[in-house]
Amino acid sequence: MKQILLIDREFGAGGATIGEKLAGRLGWKLFDDTLTQEIARQAKIPVDVCRRREERADPWLQRLVNLIWKGTFDRNLPSPDLAILNSDRLVAIVQQTIERAAEKKPCVIVGRGAPHFLRDRTDTFSVFLYASREIKYRRILKRVGNETEAVQLVDTMDDDRRKFVKHHFGHEWPNRQLFQVMLNTGMGDEITIETILNLLNAANQKEEPVKS
Repeated sequence: MKQILLIDREFGAGGATIGEKLAGRLGWKLFDDTLTQEIARQAKIPVDVCRRREERADPWLQRLVNLIWKGTFDRNLPSPDLAILNSDRLVAIVQQTIERAAEKKPCVIVGRGAPHFLRDRTDTFSVFLYASREIKYRRILKRVGNETEAVQLVDTMDDDRRKFVKHHFGHEWPNRQLFQVMLNTGMGDEITIETILNLLNAANQKEEPVKS
């Protein structure tokens, strides 16, 4: 039974909005910005050994921080204490947070590498959402209200994701093998939502035992 719906997406493709609406339609718990808050909470845990370590530049840490915090559009979320982290530790925190969220199924999890971290589970249904640059730009502009920032985000965030995934996980992003379906949200949010719900329902019907 598929009771964990995973939504990965290009930045600006509408994953947050579509994920929220899907959770509402299904009556499932939504994990999106709450995941970032939990990751931030854990990232601030003081670790003396890490505090004493020699300071060193970690561009991959900054890349991951940008992907998680900038990608939320929420300027009020606390940032992690970079003095006690490296990128591997932050990835581990993200994985632990995702795995704990999955135990609270049925649920919808948006982003944060969930399709990769939960790839060995059989109760997930993974969807990747993409859109044209123009559609993504318009969505981002509506959220940030600044044309220059919107252009910068649409032109850099997905490239950052691609580089980070390649560096840490050794595969291309998006990794098509992780997804049951990939959809262009240019057809509209409601059509996208209905398509996902129909496919999820079909997948669950396929898994139901045949009655004799």
